[in-house]
Amino acid sequence: MSSIRPLIPLLIAAGILLGGNGLQGTLIALRGAQEGFSASDIGLMGTFYFAGFLLGCLAVTRILKAVGHVRTFSALAATASAGTLLLVLVIDPVMWCAIRFAGGFCFAGLFTVMEAWLNSGVENKDRARVLAIYRMVDIGSVTGAQFLIPIFGPGGFAIFAIMSMMITLSLVPVSLGDRSNPTPPEDVKLDLARVWRISPLGCFGCICVGVTNSAFRTLSPVYAEQIGMSVADVVTFVSVGIFGGALIQYPVGYLSDRWDRRAVLLATTCGALLAALALAFIAGANPTLNLIIVFIFGSFAMPLYSLSAAHSNDRADKGEFVLINAALMLFYSFGAISGPFAASTVMQYFGPGALFVFSAVVYAILIAVILYRMQVRGGVPAGKRSRFTALLRTSTVFARLARRNGDSDGSTHT
Repeated sequence: MSSIRPLIPLLIAAGILLGGNGLQGTLIALRGAQEGFSASDIGLMGTFYFAGFLLGCLAVTRILKAVGHVRTFSALAATASAGTLLLVLVIDPVMWCAIRFAGGFCFAGLFTVMEAWLNSGVENKDRARVLAIYRMVDIGSVTGAQFLIPIFGPGGFAIFAIMSMMITLSLVPVSLGDRSNPTPPEDVKLDLARVWRISPLGCFGCICVGVTNSAFRTLSPVYAEQIGMSVADVVTFVSVGIFGGALIQYPVGYLSDRWDRRAVLLATTCGALLAALALAFIAGANPTLNLIIVFIFGSFAMPLYSLSAAHSNDRADKGEFVLINAALMLFYSFGAISGPFAASTVMQYFGPGALFVFSAVVYAILIAVILYRMQVRGGVPAGKRSRFTALLRTSTVFARLARRNGDSDGSTHT
């Protein structure tokens, strides 16, 4: 893992930047509720964020081609920092939607720069572990940043100033530690069909994770507030879910570097589905039970993007990493645009627990696609073949039992 040393400045920058962005998502939900915004208003802000995210995915390869990784990162981070301050200067749902759209554009570019940078600096044998470390930095910083909200409170100017400072300070390690700065891409065409042919499962996985993770990050504070939690409990609920994902990232990445990634993705998705159903039908309004189950949910749900991305990058040729990661971000944003608004609409009609029923349905679809792709495409590396065969047999038995139960009761448990 010595290949990670030149990437340490980038990981430090990622931690500062992603902490500020994660803090913003929770704060907007809480502050919006305080200002009288409805759940649909808050869900629509999440949709606008990911609409901007989609546009950013389309534009970032051209920006990278023109000015390179460091300058692209600097310009987008500065713009995102200014938008954060504008949130507190103009408190209006329409203006907040516009600001979130601009923020989504910036963070799509920032994420693409960071992930393409990381993928260009590692080999396949280390890829999932390096991406897992990146996700651990992401999730750990987001978790820690959440607790700034009960310290400073969701009202007032101070918390927004802190978010802006965090985003701005992420420029320092990238600007001073750019020895690993990769060559800008020569091919700026974002060819989604080509990336889909490289890895259909990776692309579809990113769409599904976009739907579920965007819904969770946007609306989990609303869920927690609606079941009666205090501001401190809401922050703890969101943080525990994210922290669970941080703890499991590296072990899951380690396993997927040695087993077939599709099999690990299958097992992790099954765990996320079961935890989502437990939150919807078992946790109720019990704060302790909610915290325990959301920890399990985050442990399975948060690594899904890394696993999907690692599977896709394994199949990329040299020089395709910017293309692959920009496309995966775009596929993620396709799902993420619809996730918050669709989930908030379901919540308005069926109550807060419907957020996790919605996620469970998406995970069930992803499980079906994984099982299909595992049968259609072989190509398991020789060193992983025996372990993969054992896990595939287990997965096949699981699928047969599921079909048998479906045939016997004629129902779908959603």
